[in-house]
Amino acid sequence: MFLNREEITVHPLYRDPVHDFGFFHYNPNAIQFLDYEEIPLAPEAACVGLEIRVVGNDSGEKVSILAGTIARLDRDAPQYTKDGYNDFNTFYLQAASGTKGGSSGSPVIDWQGRAVALNAGGKTTTASAFFLPLERVVRALQFFQKGGESYTSKWEVVSIPRGTLQATFLHKGFDEIRRLGLQSETEQMARHASAQGETGMLVVDSVVPGGPAHNHLEPGDVLVRVNREVITQFLRLETLLDDSVEQNIELEIERGGTPLSVQLVVQDLHSITPAHFLEVSGAVIHPLSYQQARNFRFQCGLVYVSEPGYMLSRAAVPRHAIIKKLAGEEISKLEDLISVLSKLSQGSRVPLEYISYTDRHRRKFVLVTVDRHEWYAPPQIYTRDDSSGLWTVKPAFQLEFMLPSGVNVEATHMEHIHEDNHQGLTDGATSMETSSEHASAVLHSQNETGTGSKIKRVEEYMSSDGFVADCSLNTTVEVMLEDSIAKENVLLRNGQGAAAVANASIAERVIEPTLVMLEVHVPPSCMLDGVHLQHFSGTGVIIYHSHSMGLVAVDKNTVAVSASDVMLSFAAYPIEIPGEVVFLHPVHNFALVAYDSSVLGPVGVSAVQAAELLPDPALRRGDSVYLVGLNRSLQATSRKSVVTNPCATLNIGSADCPRYRATNMEVVELDTDFGSAFSGVLTDEHGRVRAIWASFSTQLKVGSNTSEDHHFVRGIPVYAVSQILHNIISGGNGPHLLINGVKRPMPLIRILEVELYRTLLSKARSFGLSDDWIQALIKKDPVRRQVLRVKGCLAGSKAENLLEQGDMVLAVNKEPVTCFRDIENVCHALDVGESGGELNMTIFRQGRELDLVVGTDVRDGNGTTRVINWCGCIVQDPHPAVRALGFLPEEGHGVYVARWCRGSPVHRYGLYALQWIVEVNGKPTPDLDALVNVTKELEHGEFVRVRTIHLNSKPRVLTLKQDLHYWPTWELRFDPETAIWHRQTIKALDCQNL
Repeated sequence: MFLNREEITVHPLYRDPVHDFGFFHYNPNAIQFLDYEEIPLAPEAACVGLEIRVVGNDSGEKVSILAGTIARLDRDAPQYTKDGYNDFNTFYLQAASGTKGGSSGSPVIDWQGRAVALNAGGKTTTASAFFLPLERVVRALQFFQKGGESYTSKWEVVSIPRGTLQATFLHKGFDEIRRLGLQSETEQMARHASAQGETGMLVVDSVVPGGPAHNHLEPGDVLVRVNREVITQFLRLETLLDDSVEQNIELEIERGGTPLSVQLVVQDLHSITPAHFLEVSGAVIHPLSYQQARNFRFQCGLVYVSEPGYMLSRAAVPRHAIIKKLAGEEISKLEDLISVLSKLSQGSRVPLEYISYTDRHRRKFVLVTVDRHEWYAPPQIYTRDDSSGLWTVKPAFQLEFMLPSGVNVEATHMEHIHEDNHQGLTDGATSMETSSEHASAVLHSQNETGTGSKIKRVEEYMSSDGFVADCSLNTTVEVMLEDSIAKENVLLRNGQGAAAVANASIAERVIEPTLVMLEVHVPPSCMLDGVHLQHFSGTGVIIYHSHSMGLVAVDKNTVAVSASDVMLSFAAYPIEIPGEVVFLHPVHNFALVAYDSSVLGPVGVSAVQAAELLPDPALRRGDSVYLVGLNRSLQATSRKSVVTNPCATLNIGSADCPRYRATNMEVVELDTDFGSAFSGVLTDEHGRVRAIWASFSTQLKVGSNTSEDHHFVRGIPVYAVSQILHNIISGGNGPHLLINGVKRPMPLIRILEVELYRTLLSKARSFGLSDDWIQALIKKDPVRRQVLRVKGCLAGSKAENLLEQGDMVLAVNKEPVTCFRDIENVCHALDVGESGGELNMTIFRQGRELDLVVGTDVRDGNGTTRVINWCGCIVQDPHPAVRALGFLPEEGHGVYVARWCRGSPVHRYGLYALQWIVEVNGKPTPDLDALVNVTKELEHGEFVRVRTIHLNSKPRVLTLKQDLHYWPTWELRFDPETAIWHRQTIKALDCQNL
């Protein structure tokens, strides 16, 4: 809170369950150089025609005073929202003061400086403003003042009695009430017993099921008396209820002109106001409050999903859902849900039943998957502590999750591929949670600012073919043809696959058993590497299949990061199983997902097959290919197309928030396809995969300040997939990774971290390139007739200070190069030879021919494997898309802010994404370890000075206040020994020390 432009800490003491006001406590001794006076409260001074002033502010800085005149004293409570908090059973004051947002809670004062109301709301289309009268505020304040006499060192809990019948009343005029059947004698009695000028009476508007008034009061009942006292005003009714908590009261009503008398027990309003909630996998679940029960017409106390978080959103459980059953057990209160959760193991799938207020008469059935990785803290219970104003946290139950067992077996090679293709072994695993409502590929997410946006559908369909019997990439075409024909005969003989119909092509029948639909979920707690969505779906292809493991190739527009949960659905066999991301290519647009083939069962093992890859010879213009993919029903769809351009160059610009984009790639273009939402594989007539018809993501400018995500499909030649598969089969040269209980060495990729683009030789001649080099390049590649130029070097790469923008790459190791694959081949050759990882490059720069020795970089396929959350900002090492912008701060570049969380300290003080944290309290933070060491020394509530550098190289210094109670510092790290993402708390506040 700001007071005299000083920021001070306040603690909530009380928030009224019905009315729009509350109390906060602050320490006046913490404020320096402040003279303040208390505003006298005079609720009785409010009257029609009173001239008032509304004293407001803007973010605690600018003070404004607006004038007005009270026009009405009996304005019904304005309805601020349909599904959230509403004030009701209250008269508001109305005036044309024109107050706007940001001034809520400001005092409304009269000409004597006395507060007569609180500014509560207004209409944006008019000057109307609504003010909350102070009668109930003064009553609550008096309870605090009485309790304050006994305070010693800190605030104590003060009980403010509040009663309710769980019924909503409206004040209606006598004319309308007569139409409801009010007897004339009753009207005369009410007019005579009420204050002069009374214009109406209270009428029941709604009754909450299961409340004290349920089955006793009905909408349209006219309230006449309470405990034999005529009641026509909200204030008097509320006073009687507050003074009669847990006591019987007598209500006299008229229903359609018939007098009735009912005895009701006044319920304690605080007993149906949630004081605790469960947080599990990012979801917030608590007993249904009176406010929402009134809005949705549900019984108070039901298990209510305030926020679905990650685990429930994966199962398509929406906000405002009421959980009725989990794992076959009835859920009637929050304790029932906690008891069931305590019995579930990590990775287990259980059914869940819920209802929604929009479709309350039908139950929805979904499958919920318990998080296998530690994306979030263990389930916790938050309880409101009225003495401190904080929500204390404790574990919901003692964790007894059973982690998946792993076998530490070293493996340097895989089983023979001949066994995969001819024994028909396939992978399997436990099925995933899904629902008919969640099967849609229409994806929704939130942008960086947190506002909801509907993103275009991301449906990627990929597929590829089986491998050669002896694992050699140079096996003759005749042998591969025999294998594909054999698989085709087996498929037709067994009658398997939806594509085995009379009019299906051979390619479609062969490929269908190898296709897989993937559903990918990225936890919001670790959206790394600039990933722009939380949910993806697309099609992959099985490229390896054995007794112990299967591998699926899929584009990186479906599997964007390794920190994700992947589920696979097979076209050849109806089962859903989990997969694990084991390789993300640092350059090419594909990833590899592993699955456990031991759980498919004998039928599934015989149905699912591995595809056959045919990387050579390369496709040429005019070649006929078959485009095969899956539709949403997991049925194969195909068409015959013609290659129009086998070596088209991609030119994808950087997104507003840097993320992976395909560079240094040549793709295949077709004359006809199924549109940008369909992807799959390109095969020859025998079903051998020549290219993956993959999805690519780009961002297009719309107007001057906005951008939209778009997707398109192109063919990726399978030579890169074949090389990676061959390296995994023969045993990679990189670190080991646990896959299905077996440790396997994964490959490392040597690359030249330079972004290149092509220039036609006709243009290159205009830049001064000699005719000898032009002829040499034409001789090397008479089709492309191009030269590669440097667009930029990745910051921090070994080529950064050697190559410059605009350099023409003529030759490497004295051999002319004309395409990206030439560069990849010479880099790959370095791993075989003993050249020390350097390339002898001949370049053309500003009219001169130069020979340079340029180093290469070695990268793995793990992606980002470590992330830290400090004060609500998610920091990581800068990923390649950031480094591709060509800038890293000299002060240190290992702490890059990838995301920020709403409501966190960094949100409050403006430490947003797309910048580096280079100093904390004057101490350098060149890497994540340095940040951890510096922040460990910071205490709760301490102001911290942070120096940052933006992507545009602009430095900035800001301060923020660390909050270890709600925003502890934690780390999420991938452990290759267990193949599990583990979460570790670095520093938090012990609730017992509050």
